[in-house]
Amino acid sequence: MYSGSSDGESHDTSTQRKIPPASSMLWVRNLRRYIGSGAGLGSEALMELETKRILLEIFKEKQQKSQEAGTIPSFYKKKPEEGSISQRVQRLAKYRFLKKQSDLLLNADDLAAMWVCLRENCVIDDATGAEKMNYEDFCHIASVCTEQIGPKCRRFFSPSNFMKFEKDEAGRIAILPFYLYVMRTVSLTQARIDMSELDEDSDGFLQSHEMEAYIGGLIPNLAQLRDMPPAFNQMYCRIASQKFFFFCDPHRRGKACIKKILLSNCLQELMELHQESEEEVTDTEQAENWFSLTSAQRICDMFLALDKDMSGSLCKQELKEYADGTLTEIFIERVFDEHVRRGKSGSGNSREMDFDSFLDFVLALENKDTPEGLTYLFRCLDLQGRGFLTTADIHSLFRDVHQKWIEGGNYELCIEDVRDEIWDMVKPSDPLKITLSDLLGCKQGGTVASMLIDVRGFWAHDNRENLLQEEEEPPEEESQ
Repeated sequence: MYSGSSDGESHDTSTQRKIPPASSMLWVRNLRRYIGSGAGLGSEALMELETKRILLEIFKEKQQKSQEAGTIPSFYKKKPEEGSISQRVQRLAKYRFLKKQSDLLLNADDLAAMWVCLRENCVIDDATGAEKMNYEDFCHIASVCTEQIGPKCRRFFSPSNFMKFEKDEAGRIAILPFYLYVMRTVSLTQARIDMSELDEDSDGFLQSHEMEAYIGGLIPNLAQLRDMPPAFNQMYCRIASQKFFFFCDPHRRGKACIKKILLSNCLQELMELHQESEEEVTDTEQAENWFSLTSAQRICDMFLALDKDMSGSLCKQELKEYADGTLTEIFIERVFDEHVRRGKSGSGNSREMDFDSFLDFVLALENKDTPEGLTYLFRCLDLQGRGFLTTADIHSLFRDVHQKWIEGGNYELCIEDVRDEIWDMVKPSDPLKITLSDLLGCKQGGTVASMLIDVRGFWAHDNRENLLQEEEEPPEEESQ
């Protein structure tokens, strides 16, 4: 290995020898020439090379177009034409994706098995008797559930999920809230899959007929709607769908975002109809849920009772009979100005309220304390369309309430005093005007709106202390 010569010239020359670069080697050049010609590749490899070449050309072409167009990105993409290959591929890809997501969900048997695993491997809290588990139990239950149910339940047993729940002094969480979390996640995911299947253009929004189809598919599975007459199904879906659009489509574009629907209280209220109550529920309690059969029939009967001429729409005179005629005339006029669509012709039904507009009207009055309901009413209260109310507006609005108040045989009151009281309730940021933000921020916007549009609403505010006492008295009598 080492030469015995003391002369270092031979060693220096050997270290200075350079290994030739790979590109200069004959076998490398031949191999590259061989591969470059494609002669040594199979059909699949050739197809892959051709695909890469085509994709590279497309990428370069798009890059060149974007450079020529400037720095503004593309924000509009034309939807594929009906029946085109692009649309068919899009629908097929969407179907396969949703099918894959549906297969990953836990079914009823899986949820029942998970509940059994949770109860069999938890510990009982001596103080409260609640069933709880620490993190070690949590990991053990995850392993047991994975063996019995499969890997699709593993995602619920992550450390981050364990940290979401309230823990006691020993670091344990209750199994019931965790199980309810799993059930709600599965339910919402299934709802999203069902809605996405009905989303024809795959834009993440549902139109009215798509929302009605979703509700129609739920009816057979909702325990409290099983006795619904089949002839009423279409009308029920229309009434139920309108609440989703009232709260999830504030700009009235005719389509509601699926994500917003899933996060809304409307869907939760609808899902309450799954529960079968053994106790008899009064009509008043059922009417509180917009989606109950009792509520839907009440609204339908109300519209038919107001529609005296059986025209399928309401004129101003007919709408004045709503709520026993306690609403003011100026408010009815403003409702037609702001929320009733004008007809194509200048006469006839051009200024009549259809059923959908009537549903929005009822929803606004029954949800005055919500931002959506108060926004609807504020547009009617804003007489000049300026985005705020002045003392003159309050005086004009309350003048009709005052007239009905006196006609009802009540005591005389001063409009200026009521106006000052409203100002004290709202406490607007600008002392000269009240905006929608002021009404929403004061937490009494619904009460203020009732005082200005409904004599019954003002009476309830004026007698609020007596009404509170009446609500408290019945329990005391029953206890005695």
